[in-house]
Amino acid sequence: MIKRIESVQNSTVKEVVALKEKSRLRKKTGTFLIEGSREIMLAQKGSYQLQTILYCPELSYEDEFEAIDKNDIQLIEISKEVYQKIAYREGTEGILAIAKSKEHSLDTLKIPTEKALILIAEAPEKPGNIGALLRTADAANIDAVIIANPKTDLYNPNIIRSSVGCVFTNQIAMASTPDVISFINRKQLPMFGAALTASVPYYTIDFTQSAVIVVGTEATGLSEEFLQHTEKNIIIPMQGEIDSMNVSVSAAIVIFEAKRQRNFQ
Repeated sequence: MIKRIESVQNSTVKEVVALKEKSRLRKKTGTFLIEGSREIMLAQKGSYQLQTILYCPELSYEDEFEAIDKNDIQLIEISKEVYQKIAYREGTEGILAIAKSKEHSLDTLKIPTEKALILIAEAPEKPGNIGALLRTADAANIDAVIIANPKTDLYNPNIIRSSVGCVFTNQIAMASTPDVISFINRKQLPMFGAALTASVPYYTIDFTQSAVIVVGTEATGLSEEFLQHTEKNIIIPMQGEIDSMNVSVSAAIVIFEAKRQRNFQ
């Protein structure tokens, strides 16, 4: 029998709401909430383990619901009122899932021995920017994304939403800045830091070999720790009044220049 929940006061509903809203609970339980059939299917494709699927028959599309692998997963039917209580955004397909988190240590990364292309984002805080960076990484099919000195929970619903599920399609690691630098140095990979000082235009760099592109925050840029270890600093020449762009836009420009030089391979 499939369980059905109709009351927003149900204890399971309260637990799901807390999981959506509280990073501390997500870390304590090692679980998080996924909203939307596309995101759920991407998570399954990325080998994430789903524990529970909650769906509202009045809002869910049968074809998309049937496309989700539901083997060994608890199914809970919920009312429209309950769905609206636990859903993070409007306009989704009436389907949510509780999934187990993955480990995101540097040791989990599988880096190619030749022509690796990696993005490092240092201390990004805005979930929207992190999501956009992950979308770019997926679109370019780069080898890994490393978040140095992370400020935000990777399974924040805003990151999942803004990445349109690309948090599940990329190899992602999170670690302190010193540990990230040590990891890259051990791999003997050249780092190119986006910085305003002592920089050369990004398109003058040879990205046909292994390369690590490092971006910082728009407010403070890269830390001195990273700048001391970059092979060269790179800049996107500006022709207007401002001297910087959104970090996700800047990263996309440089990443796709690297892909262009590699004939998009």
